[in-house]
Amino acid sequence: MKLCRYGKLGYEKPGLVDADGRVRDLSKIVDDIGPNEISPRGLNMLSKHKPESLPLVNAAPRFGVPCVGIGKFVAIGLNYSDHAKEAGLPIPSEPIVFMKATTCINGPHDDVIQPKNSTKLDWEIELGVVIGTQARYVEEAAALNHVAGYCVVNDVSERAFQMATSQWDKGKGFDSAGPIGPWLVTSDEIRDPQNLDMWLDVNGKRMQTGNTRTMVFNVAKIISHVSHYMTLLPGDIIATGTPPGVGLGIKPTPVFLKPGDVMTLRIQGLGEQRQKVVAYAA
Repeated sequence: MKLCRYGKLGYEKPGLVDADGRVRDLSKIVDDIGPNEISPRGLNMLSKHKPESLPLVNAAPRFGVPCVGIGKFVAIGLNYSDHAKEAGLPIPSEPIVFMKATTCINGPHDDVIQPKNSTKLDWEIELGVVIGTQARYVEEAAALNHVAGYCVVNDVSERAFQMATSQWDKGKGFDSAGPIGPWLVTSDEIRDPQNLDMWLDVNGKRMQTGNTRTMVFNVAKIISHVSHYMTLLPGDIIATGTPPGVGLGIKPTPVFLKPGDVMTLRIQGLGEQRQKVVAYAA
């Protein structure tokens, strides 16, 4: 299933995307798409409803974040070896874990707001993993059993903020720095999360091209590793790292985002995002 939330900001309704890419309304079935709905029991219940039996949403709606109740927004750094190389950093010996503030979460097509005093705003397409069942000290072999589904994440980053100290969080957690969606695609539709093509354009120019098979640490390893340091709960999201092609890595002169720039990004089977960069205004 491709689950979504659609409508005006703050008034989103639960929905489902059918085989023809049309949005179907789920509001008579569930109140929202949250931790209960993405649990195994909730997904089993939703799967019993045939898309063609649900009301069709006629207009092309705004997509919101596809799941509410995101308690943690975990991210993994330098998880593609060629991205680590372009950043001039060693390939990590274990996953680099940091957090993105939940207040940075943004709709997949909503504007990205360049924060005050920003000089090095950058892009990062990433595979997002949505947790469906509690994961604590899980073994790698069983880790994917805890996944409800997958989504597109843009780990928007402010490099000057990020590199000011040894801790990255303030360069990763500003408002609108975490576009998620457009859909949460359930794990039964993504049989192999380690073979998904991905790309990102800025103003129509291809900047990033990659495939999840080149991750240093695969999705199962990441879930297992993180679960040994924090309990993962239904609704938590893990962004699993970005392939090469970020603005910071462009030689000889890095390229950064400015107001008016447009990012377009897609992961195979998970849909497409599009964000315009706008300047902060009080």
